[in-house]
Amino acid sequence: MCAAKLVQYVIVNGEIAKTWPKGALIAQCCHAVAAVGHLYASDPDTVEYFKDLDNMHKVVLEAPDAGKLVGLGEVLQQNDVKHKVWVEQPENLPTCIALKPYPKEEVQKYMKKFKLLS
Repeated sequence: MCAAKLVQYVIVNGEIAKTWPKGALIAQCCHAVAAVGHLYASDPDTVEYFKDLDNMHKVVLEAPDAGKLVGLGEVLQQNDVKHKVWVEQPENLPTCIALKPYPKEEVQKYMKKFKLLS
């Protein structure tokens, strides 16, 4: 698999995207991406993705609210799509989901109902 064909999706809780400071929102995404990279460090696609650090491809999308974000997490779990739901503590608030790197065609179907974060 060529690293250029791999993509990592990050889906943000749209409620916090509109109300939290940008730095706090970015930190949540960083937490989720770091966690999923660690959890799936030995996964062949993850290994390949990290071989070319200057050409990583990420897509950041927005779920309308926490409920839709949690629902996506459940669908991903049911379909064995490797990911991490980041839940901010002590608020117990789902803030984002990061998928491990995947070939785009394997996971894009789960992302179709979400828009790019603006």
